[in-house]
Amino acid sequence: MAMGSRPDVATASLPIAAVDVVGLAQQLGNALVRVPFRDPLSGTSGPVQNLAVAVTRETIRSFMGYSSSLPVPEFRSLELVLDEICRVVMRPVVALDGVDAAADVVGGVPGIRYRPKGEAPVGTIVYLHGGGYIGTSPRMYAFFTARLARRTRCDVFVADYRLAPEFPFPAGLCDAVDVVDALLAGGTDPQRLFVAGDSGGGGLAGSLVLREEGDHLPELGGIILFSPEVDLQLDEPSATENAGFDILPWNIPTAAYLDGTDPSSALVSTIDQDLTPWPPTFVAFGGHEMFRDPIRTFVQELEAAGVATTVIEEPDMFHVFPILMPWSAASQRVVTGVASFVAERLDRARPLRNR
Repeated sequence: MAMGSRPDVATASLPIAAVDVVGLAQQLGNALVRVPFRDPLSGTSGPVQNLAVAVTRETIRSFMGYSSSLPVPEFRSLELVLDEICRVVMRPVVALDGVDAAADVVGGVPGIRYRPKGEAPVGTIVYLHGGGYIGTSPRMYAFFTARLARRTRCDVFVADYRLAPEFPFPAGLCDAVDVVDALLAGGTDPQRLFVAGDSGGGGLAGSLVLREEGDHLPELGGIILFSPEVDLQLDEPSATENAGFDILPWNIPTAAYLDGTDPSSALVSTIDQDLTPWPPTFVAFGGHEMFRDPIRTFVQELEAAGVATTVIEEPDMFHVFPILMPWSAASQRVVTGVASFVAERLDRARPLRNR
């Protein structure tokens, strides 16, 4: 379930991959050594929360910096190792959370389907994982997406869409469109269908809505976004002001995905577009993330267009904090907010047919 498992994607030899794994372990060790020198207890929250934020920020930033410095075949091999670790570790965690997980294919796109045990799902969520359009896999999101399935009582399909640089724009968008179209063609009630995503996956969700609206997309139940990458121009003040607080690298790569596409185009950036027919939207993001300003602009544009919008901006939190710090109070508020958002939208939907 990672890009490196596709037959047309190159990976590194086993010895090189092993060296890269050792290198990653060393980088993460160095990151932890640096934490005490970063004044980790300072911040507006309590010392334990501040320390957790500091450790998470330092380790994830080191992981991203190291992995993105590797040649693409080595990057894919490292992903395969992490994907396999997640497969082993997350399977019992997901089961203990009261959720069934199974590989599936929707619209020709592979993925993982999560479903609450012992009950029929009340809706469907198509989840587009993050990773800046270039990395991660559905298995790496198992804890978070299983949690969404349990809290919303929905069937959650995490699409294993194609990633750059092997498959630049519009490959990932085409996969997302194929998944949604297949679900609708198969009889899924659009009022009970939600599209969700984080980071690049959140940006992809926006691109999907803008593209599909031109093809007369029926009104969906809603859009659920976590730290969405809604502006690939990356020219807002928060991109530099929050670089020292966020987990993202200061030089966020987008060229591999864009492949020459105008970063301001409606096909890749959601802000400054016509959002009048946009579905009801839930947005969560951190006050210390580099995407903060464009997300705020996006929210303002949604509200100006009359779109029903639920917004959670958590101060002092970084990019995709609900996924990286699921135990935190801030993350709990976000998941609770998503569950309420979905329940409210489903209350307005057509009654479920007998199953």
